[in-house]
Amino acid sequence: MTRAVAIMGGGRMGGGLAVALQAQARAVTLLVRTPRQTPVPAVTGEAGWRDTLAGAELVIVATTDGVITEVAAQLAALRAIGPAHVVLHLSGLLDRTALSPLVSSGAALGSFHPLQTVADPSGAPARLRGAYAGIEGDAAAREAAALLALELGMTPVMIPEGGKPHYHLGATFVANYAASLLSIGQRMAERAGIDPALASRIYAPLLSGAAGNLAALGPAAALTGAIRRGDLRTIGAHLSRLDGRERRLYCDLGLEALGLARQAGLAPDVSDRVAALLTADGSGATDR
Repeated sequence: MTRAVAIMGGGRMGGGLAVALQAQARAVTLLVRTPRQTPVPAVTGEAGWRDTLAGAELVIVATTDGVITEVAAQLAALRAIGPAHVVLHLSGLLDRTALSPLVSSGAALGSFHPLQTVADPSGAPARLRGAYAGIEGDAAAREAAALLALELGMTPVMIPEGGKPHYHLGATFVANYAASLLSIGQRMAERAGIDPALASRIYAPLLSGAAGNLAALGPAAALTGAIRRGDLRTIGAHLSRLDGRERRLYCDLGLEALGLARQAGLAPDVSDRVAALLTADGSGATDR
């Protein structure tokens, strides 16, 4: 594979990948619609895009999901993509069919989804190293994407055809809803009388510690807390201070945690009492 890469889009992930690839001695160019400050060289205008694409074997479409197919159509109209190219998009949900306007070009088509968040492109090399990358596509695209992952210090994960929606759901629960859980934690801390500025920060180290345990031990072994102990008194005290949507969420998540506690060895009789408490008012499902 040539050392040159063209990345369509200069957002956080596109820019982050550009920085990470540049750190690996790749020649990287961002293709953007309007002039802007970017972490690596950027080119605007179709003439510049065409020249850049001609010299790059790997093209990464780093746009929002809703415009990937539109961008693929633009690339097809430029007639700058051919059988020697590999084109990958970064969507966690969509598969290679999002690039369907490029099928007639003969290029290898696929997707490469870094299973990591990048808020600051300059920190991307460290953030991506050690993370996983969800990969699918044509055989040649999968091979190129796997080599790209390894080059960045990531672990490639091949996703079977049709599997991306469930794969992306998992990422959504873990990454996006972790922020939701921290928001709920902040609300509870404020109800306890803690200053809001402090309440917004106090649980972040706890989440980091839990994430470290999860990475080292897996969910069942890493689980701690009242449900893991079968501490009915504490669970009851929690429930007495919750109602409505918050109570339902506590019970639903509690039942998920109870399944893990059972795997970790919580005694069946204690487990049954916890389940009864969490489903007593119909707040949680009973089919766990």
